[in-house]
Amino acid sequence: MQQPSLIRVAVRPLRALFVSDAFEGILLIAIAALAIIVANSPLADVYEGFFHDPLAWTPIAKLNTVHLWINDALMAVFFFVVGLEVKREIVAGNLADARQRRLPVMAAVAGMAVPAAVYLLIAGGDPRLANGWAIPAATDIAFAMGVIGLLGSRVPASLRLFLLTVAIVDDIGAVLVIAIFYTANLKFAWLIASLLVFGGLLALNRARVSMMTPYILGALVLWFCVLNSGIHATIAGVVAALAIPMRERGGSTMLETMEHALVGWNAYLVVPLFGFANAGVALAGLGLEEAFAPLPLAVGAGLVLGKQLGIFSCILTADKLGIAKRPENAGWAQIWGTSVLCGIGFTMSLFIAELAFPTNRLLIEEAKIGILAGSLVSALLGYAVLRLSTKGSPAAA
Repeated sequence: MQQPSLIRVAVRPLRALFVSDAFEGILLIAIAALAIIVANSPLADVYEGFFHDPLAWTPIAKLNTVHLWINDALMAVFFFVVGLEVKREIVAGNLADARQRRLPVMAAVAGMAVPAAVYLLIAGGDPRLANGWAIPAATDIAFAMGVIGLLGSRVPASLRLFLLTVAIVDDIGAVLVIAIFYTANLKFAWLIASLLVFGGLLALNRARVSMMTPYILGALVLWFCVLNSGIHATIAGVVAALAIPMRERGGSTMLETMEHALVGWNAYLVVPLFGFANAGVALAGLGLEEAFAPLPLAVGAGLVLGKQLGIFSCILTADKLGIAKRPENAGWAQIWGTSVLCGIGFTMSLFIAELAFPTNRLLIEEAKIGILAGSLVSALLGYAVLRLSTKGSPAAA
């Protein structure tokens, strides 16, 4: 049997990285690192000015900085894809079967509630910080699946599916949290207009309109109405996605076609650009006192301790009481490692931090420290637990 060449052996892991789920996670890590480096380099003023200085001209007055265009407009595409994924899973995926969705839904709810409780336990005594309770409640699906991708066949397929489903339910929870708890000064005229536009999109679906253009135009109008309503504009992305038809046409559906067309743009442009614009932490002036202040400690502890405690204890309790079975072919050490990975809260946590402290840059910077530190610890610890508790298949070897 011919032995593989030394070059092929050396290149194989790199090639596998670029064709696996791991690449998206690695890309986000690189983007976050680059943002931190730039924010603490001689280019720091250029970085800050580019994203936060008022624009000389903008077609929408509410979006008068590049940062706002990214967070309020471009991220609507991210939430639209999230909405498409959620609808697909509810209609024909893992959330369609009550028995299959029971454990992931329970685990996701516990994985949001316990981190929030841990946060409030540490930082809730300060009224200025209480609004950040939802920051450690979110899981970054790209990061978490990226770490799982690095482990290849060491992780059972059932555990991968479980993590993906938990992350999707987590996204639903995060969207609801943003809509309910981070909305102020509602403008009812714009809210009614938003409801009318959404009704129009549903009418297009019911009338079996098969052209994409009316849905796309309707989604843009809905986004503009929501932007002016007082509800965060990105919620329009999720709401619009719920109106997209999922009827078979030529072997696929409009929903699947849109999702496949946008998922690459989402993974390699929207989220990395958001990460670069939001992950940059200016460390100048932030000493040990700020790094170990109640806010970063609360966020980090919520992600590292709260997530794993909430999710793992929920799975253990449900399995022991016969409420739901743990994922097949997965040992408790593997389940623990996967629960730890859910503490990676990069994208959605950064997003919620901006909403929680919109007028206080120092608190946002401190929250970023907690998010980045907590996510890094969760990623390294989760990877180590899964690596030590699993063995690769012969095919992977």
